[in-house]
Amino acid sequence: MKQLAVASKRQLADVVVKNGKIVNVFTHEIMQADIAIADGKIVGIGAYDGHTVIDAKGKYVCPGLIDGHVHIESSMVTPSEFARVVVPHGVTTVITDPHEIANVAGTRGIEFMLNDSEHTPLDVYVMLPSCVPATAFEHAGATLHAEQLAPFFSHPRVLGLAEVMDYPSLLEGKQHMLAKLIAAMEANKLIDGHLAGLDETAVNVYRSANVHTDHECVTVDEALARVQRGMYVLIREGSVAKDLHKLLPAVHTYNARRFLFCTDDKHIDELVTEGSVDHHIRLAIQAGIEPITAIQMATLNAAECYRLYTKGAIAPGYDADFLLVEDLHSFSITHVFKKGALVAENGRVTCSVTKATSIDKTIIQSVHTKKITKENVQIPFTRGNQANVIQIIPNHLHTKRLITEVHVENGVFQPSIEQDLLKLVVVERHRGLGVGVGIVNGFQLKKGAIASSIAHDSHNIIATGTNDNDIIVAIEHVRKMNGGLVVVKNGDVLADLSLEIGGLMTVKNYEDVLQRLQSIHHALSTLGASDEFNPFITLAFLALPVIPELKLTDQGLFDVSSFQFIDVEV
Repeated sequence: MKQLAVASKRQLADVVVKNGKIVNVFTHEIMQADIAIADGKIVGIGAYDGHTVIDAKGKYVCPGLIDGHVHIESSMVTPSEFARVVVPHGVTTVITDPHEIANVAGTRGIEFMLNDSEHTPLDVYVMLPSCVPATAFEHAGATLHAEQLAPFFSHPRVLGLAEVMDYPSLLEGKQHMLAKLIAAMEANKLIDGHLAGLDETAVNVYRSANVHTDHECVTVDEALARVQRGMYVLIREGSVAKDLHKLLPAVHTYNARRFLFCTDDKHIDELVTEGSVDHHIRLAIQAGIEPITAIQMATLNAAECYRLYTKGAIAPGYDADFLLVEDLHSFSITHVFKKGALVAENGRVTCSVTKATSIDKTIIQSVHTKKITKENVQIPFTRGNQANVIQIIPNHLHTKRLITEVHVENGVFQPSIEQDLLKLVVVERHRGLGVGVGIVNGFQLKKGAIASSIAHDSHNIIATGTNDNDIIVAIEHVRKMNGGLVVVKNGDVLADLSLEIGGLMTVKNYEDVLQRLQSIHHALSTLGASDEFNPFITLAFLALPVIPELKLTDQGLFDVSSFQFIDVEV
């Protein structure tokens, strides 16, 4: 066997990395040695010769980074295009949950994500969506039961069942949820959790169901409660949920191996400018985490959590996925290698990326709404002017329930710029069903409206604005684009981005998307939007009825704490 022959020095290596400082994530030391590679695998650490020599020129050699939980759809580009963005940031492996596209297109959506990610310089592993729809409190485009998911477990890149977020069904032992858990366990697959706002009893319930991770911790106590019960905690730093600084105090010498990093949901512009989990590493080091520990969390910990036993380290038997880094504290990446071959240099991909050749037309034509009128978006008041209002928390997924007086004329709610109380509308877009209306505080818009077909997790059309006309124009424009983002003022479309793949992603390359997003950001400024948070990202999570406190779905205003619908009027 060639690898044994190279390891024993009876045969030259395919590639040898020389003059590098190896970051050893097993022993927390820096090693000076050659790295021998054969058939894309590391086979030796020591003194070796090879057919090709890579001169590391004194740089650090780190394992390729692993994002432990990401929804690629949230980048708004396809998996193949996503690879072009994150690989230069040192990410060579991701574990993705395609539940965004699955909520729109079911198994066809999962198949598209697998096919489009097949031939890229990024290893894309999949956790199958466990909750499609996420709950019974909104209408999605598909329903996935255990029998639809089971055939995917035989796919070599499917690792298990993704975030189980329907805690009531788990707690009550509902058959549809138990069937998915049992199917995963019988296939010897992993199960991810979603324990947003849940207490220690819930952790016990999830662990008893063989759930082994949670990425929804927002406090040290929550993180420790999960680690103490044998879970892995994924520290999230995405576009909305930024939990890293809050959770790092939970990490110490004795428990650090139970923590890893994830982005969960991150927009393409921030992925380009900040990076992926390489950004986590830099932030962690700045916060006082020892550099090799931070690197270990982004590599070996993630690999072992997801049973990727040939990834996450520079050692014999491991995949030759590695980075050259100028300085550990700034974690400045200059070169990225996959299976021993250069795939990115100085922030740019250097290899070809193959995309899916065809996309199912039902995924491209996924917006089916009825015509929206002013009558559809009215909020009647019959008893006074006190309302239940969704109060956003900038850069957080959670919201607050605000009870306040609102402006009412002729028995209907009127938005107030002075009170920062805007109208919020969710339009079911899969079968042309209902419309949910509510009131939101915190967007700070002074004019116009915005709308999007990204509305976690069922991805109906969601819009907010200062007046009904602009809201309706924005919703109609999203329909005409077959999904996307739009900014409207005085009835005119100021900027947009079409997301024709399931209303979530575009066929455009990421450079074009960045240009469109810049136009959208400029248009938002003309509406008076705050630059402290991204309004579209915040908007996208206001229809997610599994994260406290108040959310709005196509069926109405939902109190997550009590798991029931409530009236807008108090």
